Amino acid sequence: QVQLVESGGGLVQAGGSLRLSCAASGNIFSINAMGWYRQAPGKQRELVAGITSRGRTNYAEFVKGRFTISRDNVKNTVYLQMNSLKPEDTAVYYCAGESKLTMSYDYWGQGTQVTVST
Repeated sequence: QVQLVESGGGLVQAGGSLRLSCAASGNIFSINAMGWYRQAPGKQRELVAGITSRGRTNYAEFVKGRFTISRDNVKNTVYLQMNSLKPEDTAVYYCAGESKLTMSYDYWGQGTQVTVST
């Protein structure tokens, strides 16, 4: 089993910054890539950013240049640095882990709320 625990969400004004953290524990050797997803009220969950085990990253167009994903393989932690936040970034942010077996994001955290005020 894999456990993912997010932290770092909160309320911030537009233009501000937040850093989310996701600590992985358990059978971490079963995890390949890691990613951050978000889900706003009434909308589908969407990929924000992903990072492979070797550090290759990919971003959704709507966060390019503003968000940075990184991982610390020693601490088994993935980060999402969010700068220049906009009200439309308001959502619950989820950390996800890709299973090496299924090559799907099978592992999920409980989510952390990010609210950006005008």
